[in-house]
Amino acid sequence: MADSSAFVIGTRGSPLALAQAHETQRRLSAAHGLAPERLPLEVIKTTGDRIQDRALSEAGGKGLFTKELDIALLDGSIDLAVHSAKDLPTVLPDGIVIVGYLPREDVRDAFISRRAASLRDLPEGAVVGSASLRRQAEIRRLRPDLRVTLLRGNVETRLEKLDRGEVDATLLAMAGLRRLGLTQHVSAVLDVEDFLPAVGQGAIAITIRTGDERVEQAIRPILDIATGHALAAERAFLTVLDGSCRTPIAGHARLVGEEIEFRGMVLRPDGSESLEVLRRGAPADAAALGREAGLDLRARMPAGFLGA
Repeated sequence: MADSSAFVIGTRGSPLALAQAHETQRRLSAAHGLAPERLPLEVIKTTGDRIQDRALSEAGGKGLFTKELDIALLDGSIDLAVHSAKDLPTVLPDGIVIVGYLPREDVRDAFISRRAASLRDLPEGAVVGSASLRRQAEIRRLRPDLRVTLLRGNVETRLEKLDRGEVDATLLAMAGLRRLGLTQHVSAVLDVEDFLPAVGQGAIAITIRTGDERVEQAIRPILDIATGHALAAERAFLTVLDGSCRTPIAGHARLVGEEIEFRGMVLRPDGSESLEVLRRGAPADAAALGREAGLDLRARMPAGFLGA
């Protein structure tokens, strides 16, 4: 990368989004020996940030967190955009591509409560707040006696609502809490075997304009190959199931020795029924493996299962 070439990094303005953008900036700076100011951040407010009064599934889904960043990429205002991978829709707009991912953080969900040490220990009828249909369904699957309610806002806002007693507990991504230095709030970490995470959880995705070789070449040294394989499987799985904010879908892929292992799950929103799938294969076949897993589940689903 030539010293004269500055790259503008697009990001949302939440504390977590900024932490992820700064991580990208630091890695690019170190990889190319550039001062961070040569890689300025452009903070862009998205529709998803403005909507705080209802579930995103009711307002249009995942694209609400990416649309304005996509526009800025396409009109040349920014050169790359930094996203939480789980916020990206399954189909990106024409002219935009995911160039890759930074090394993945902890994929697990964290249980946070001032009333109980774990989800299992919450008293019957306790209120658990979450904005994620996937988390809501998995909570109901494990604890159908609990009251599950919508809890919107960024990480800090949700912790404040918890402290005010608006809910008895909430679930947040460990990755975000680590990146924000807020792990002291965690009451318990939920094991992936019991509580399967969202597709893309813990991964930072970078999008660029399709065919922009200058930016792609600059970003390549900071991308993580193992995370790329895992996300290829997870996103292929999600695409087959037409995953959106309206559908409780969980999926997680990881390298185990020389193989990639993928686990996927779909749930009824009330948690009363779930279907699971497990696949293993070569990392080079990650996308095909995820697609096969999605087709397997779709073939086994009763009519009306998704969104039922």
